[in-house]
Amino acid sequence: MIRSNDTVLILGGAGLVGTQVARGLAREFQPGRIVIGSLYQHEVDQVIENLKKEFPKVKFEGVWGDIFLRSEFKGISRDDILDDIEKSRTLFRDVFWDKNEAYAHSLLASMIKHYRPQVIIDSINTATGISYQDIYTTSLEVERILEQIETKESKEDLSVKFDTKKLEILLVSQSIPQLIRHVQILYDAMVEAGTQLYLKIGTTGTGGMGLNIPYTHSEDKPSSKLMTKTAVAFAHTGLLFLMARTPGGPIVKEVKPGALIGYRKVDYRIIKRDGKPNQVYESTIETLSEVLDISVRDDFESTGELMIAGVDTGENGFFTLGEFEAITTLHQMEFVTPEEIAQNIVLEIKNANTGKDVIAAIDGAIMDPSYRAGCLRTPVINELKLLEKKTNSHSVAIGQLGPPELSKLLWEAHLLKLQFRTLQETLDNSPAEISEVLHNFIKKNEIRNLITSIGVPILAPDGKQIYRGPKINIPEYRGDFDIPVTDEKIDEWAQKGWVDLRPKNFELWHQRFEQMLYSASAFSNEGSAAITLKSYLYFDIRIGEVVGWIFNNDPKIKGYRIKAL
Repeated sequence: MIRSNDTVLILGGAGLVGTQVARGLAREFQPGRIVIGSLYQHEVDQVIENLKKEFPKVKFEGVWGDIFLRSEFKGISRDDILDDIEKSRTLFRDVFWDKNEAYAHSLLASMIKHYRPQVIIDSINTATGISYQDIYTTSLEVERILEQIETKESKEDLSVKFDTKKLEILLVSQSIPQLIRHVQILYDAMVEAGTQLYLKIGTTGTGGMGLNIPYTHSEDKPSSKLMTKTAVAFAHTGLLFLMARTPGGPIVKEVKPGALIGYRKVDYRIIKRDGKPNQVYESTIETLSEVLDISVRDDFESTGELMIAGVDTGENGFFTLGEFEAITTLHQMEFVTPEEIAQNIVLEIKNANTGKDVIAAIDGAIMDPSYRAGCLRTPVINELKLLEKKTNSHSVAIGQLGPPELSKLLWEAHLLKLQFRTLQETLDNSPAEISEVLHNFIKKNEIRNLITSIGVPILAPDGKQIYRGPKINIPEYRGDFDIPVTDEKIDEWAQKGWVDLRPKNFELWHQRFEQMLYSASAFSNEGSAAITLKSYLYFDIRIGEVVGWIFNNDPKIKGYRIKAL
């Protein structure tokens, strides 16, 4: 529910659906503030002007810009960014490099942190925005450039130059990396702002039709770009499904209209492409030869601007009578109105059972952990223990489950188990004593070679030396093999994927074992109520259970499932 003092942010709020959602929320809830977000300022200003007249008791504010870019690029088109070397490299880094750096400069993050909305309604057509950057055409252009470079003639001709701009555009136009970074930034911003509900108005990509869809966004069919749109749309749904299962985040819902969304109004207007009026040109006759030039030419005479009667369907486009009649024919795409979508949004916010929440539908169809598997877990573990003992091996971690932090924690727990056996015996030794005992052990025992051979270094107690093998998992390779070393970086790497023998690390293990021991002691007195995230049921060190407890309870990890039987 939305309360009278809540702030609601509507991304894409100046669009066909977003405007109706704003009306529905103002009518049903009268929240303290509705923030309309859109790509262009003039769109925001126009919608807010109309909404203020209709709902004078509700406070409306506006924010504009491309939420997929950083704040400093506000008002700059993507094409202009790609034409500028420095800006395009920055765009690349925002997608592929450090997430925290991208988050610090993100326009979307700054919007959310500024307004701190309790509810976000996202009606931006994310799948279209990302998938229609035309990675296919750019890929073909890059392929032709590579073919030229590989020919003998080009190797000998120094005048042939590689077009790095095309390659750069190809790299930053990849759909999935952009989508993942967008969702990461969105989630982090909502957690920081304390957002309680995120509701996405998504898309099926094909208006509910199948692979045989006879419509595209002006390109020929079958359309690879349209299929990419659907792939991105459902990849987005998958990421939202994960977001909904992440502790500490907002409630996540998604509504996916499976038809043409329309309409705003019937109109007679100038037809525009890329913001410019289409011209009507005097045609010429041309004799077909062996080659047909399909490039856009500028030697045709304009007879005026193209004006036509049609239906404004918002983000979907402006359709003529023939186009609208065809696409809405029975058994074709047909259509659904923005008011119906807005009504479902309002009902979902009220927690009514609309049956239209895609995330809830997927959640209900997922197979959860089973009782049978739980019964089989103990025999498997026991058999592994017997085989480990029989082969005199250490079945701890080889890095295939990942991340490196998991291997690091398992090996640290294993070393503690080998030398101290129980939680209490570990606690009976000071962190400095534990550090010394484990260091002496690994110096004399070849177990250190097992650890370092899987890419996990061992940091000596002095923090100045490491035991290592040929490969190091952390820090990860990011284009440079020589990484500057600082005390801060050592701490970071040790936390992420190094077995850390420094005393301060065993101070942390002391804190963990104290909590585990308390939990194990309380179990017999509290019965089933004692089984919580903080539960550890044993007095000895069982390395997998120990690391599972850490993932359940470490606030920096929060690596537990919230949808459990």
